[in-house]
Amino acid sequence: MLKKVYLITCFLIAAISSAQFHEIGVFLGGSNYIGDIGSDRYLDPNQIAYGLLYKWNVNERYSFRGGLTLTTLVENELNSRVINRSRRSYEIENSIQEFTAGIEINFKNFNLHDPKLSFTPYIFYGLTYFRYDQFYIIPNGPISSPSYNNYGKDEEIALPLTIGLKVNPNPFFVVGFEIGARYSLTDNLDGSNPQNKFVDYSEYKFGNIANNDWYIFTGITISFTFGDLPCYCKE
Repeated sequence: MLKKVYLITCFLIAAISSAQFHEIGVFLGGSNYIGDIGSDRYLDPNQIAYGLLYKWNVNERYSFRGGLTLTTLVENELNSRVINRSRRSYEIENSIQEFTAGIEINFKNFNLHDPKLSFTPYIFYGLTYFRYDQFYIIPNGPISSPSYNNYGKDEEIALPLTIGLKVNPNPFFVVGFEIGARYSLTDNLDGSNPQNKFVDYSEYKFGNIANNDWYIFTGITISFTFGDLPCYCKE
């Protein structure tokens, strides 16, 4: 009886410890913004983006994932292929600090314990909280350039969706390449739709105020694995 209890206990420990296999690592890449100012290209990383990430691999098919990412969204309409934007020549620079949490799903089984090289495409979705600069733009006059007026930081939610491909050359680290879009719940990452309950900025609004802004991350992840390996019990 004791032998059976021991074997069952050992099996449960092995199942739990193998499920609780963790990763911690970094994201390195670039960012770009999509909205009412600048380029009309959806994938055009032009600024450095970097951050930290953590994964709890529940099993071989899905993981809980969280991360902190920092970047600055920059656009200059002098480089725009849209004639009206090029003539307007607006610029933006908006610092972003975001925290994202959600679930990462592998398209095929991805065993981190396997000593052989393995790979899988994956998709990640969840929820993003981020801080950004609030500002508005006073248009350029006949002899003057546009002026940019910052009125503080704000906080907002975004909906993230990431697709990628990851490889584990050995059980100790994982390398991935991914593209992640953030649909923000604000239309003022570019100063086109300033909001303030104390001040009326309606005269400074422009563009399509019915569409919110996006920003995109493109880059690589490098993570190191840690946690208890499965327990193998002898009879």
